[in-house]
Amino acid sequence: MSSGAILVTGGAGYVGAHTCKALHRAGYTPVVFDNLSTGHKGFVRWGPFIPGDIRDTDAVRRTVRAHQIDAVLHFAASAYVGESVADPQKYYENNVGGTLSLLRAMLESDCRTLVFSSTCAIYGEPAEIPISETTPQNPVNPYGTSKAMVERILCDYQRAHEMSTIALRYFNASGADPECEIGELRDPETHLIPRAIMAVQGHISDFAVFGSDYPTPDGTAIRDYIHVSDLAEAHVTALQHLLAGDPGGAFNLGTGHGYSVKQVLDVIAAETGENLPISNAPRREGDPPVLVANASLSRTELGFTPRLSDLKTIIGTAWAWHRRAHPRTGTCDDARLKGVRDLV
Repeated sequence: MSSGAILVTGGAGYVGAHTCKALHRAGYTPVVFDNLSTGHKGFVRWGPFIPGDIRDTDAVRRTVRAHQIDAVLHFAASAYVGESVADPQKYYENNVGGTLSLLRAMLESDCRTLVFSSTCAIYGEPAEIPISETTPQNPVNPYGTSKAMVERILCDYQRAHEMSTIALRYFNASGADPECEIGELRDPETHLIPRAIMAVQGHISDFAVFGSDYPTPDGTAIRDYIHVSDLAEAHVTALQHLLAGDPGGAFNLGTGHGYSVKQVLDVIAAETGENLPISNAPRREGDPPVLVANASLSRTELGFTPRLSDLKTIIGTAWAWHRRAHPRTGTCDDARLKGVRDLV
């Protein structure tokens, strides 16, 4: 008999926590397993919290058995591209080694259903846009390579152990919970939208646009932004497909529409009503001019259609979250997380 309990590795992080809320609303019990290296215990609000590292196979096995876990949503990973270049060992140990440990614990507990948090970084710098699931994988950094490795491992485990798995390849996760319970909270923060908002609030002084000479209409890079709550719903949908006997696969999660950095900043200025201090910086190595998903497969096969991923909604929810999580201090220093500890 099903317990309705779903193990969520990395469930105290940004996408994981939003997915726990979506699981709870769908009638499941999310059991969060997280070492809190980047997550926040205060984001665990919709089910039990088990502190632990997925590389500890025994701890994962005990958790799966104690909570009668039906399936796993796997978010736990190191996820800073620049750091992965500087410290590849960390990324292969955490992302690949950690996943192998998790899979071992699952098999030893006869739990064979998993949804994997993957990334468009597995494609590297694709020659054609939009990017489909059949676009050749050519990751350009250890982070993307580690995720591609895990996808390969999951394919092998599907054949060898009759596991059911789906890999969800995100494009740019963005926005925050519309009810403002959780949102983006990283230190350091490296993503465009939260950094721009924090610059508006006066919490950082080094906001820059990396590259203004791309071969795009306004010279800035174009990305496909998808609301984090839409991503969360996609995970629940993927889980339900697997539990219903779907054979699994890999799916892009995006909107099929790209926005330039300048377009994003224009909407932030309109939403906040404030001027954003901007400086231009050189392009970052490995940043392609355009990354936009062909998201038709997730629509036709999973029945998934983003509902909140227009740019105005993404920015509006992010701005609401940051006003609550990062109260304006009028300073530009490491106090940017001031006030957040009361929330989490």
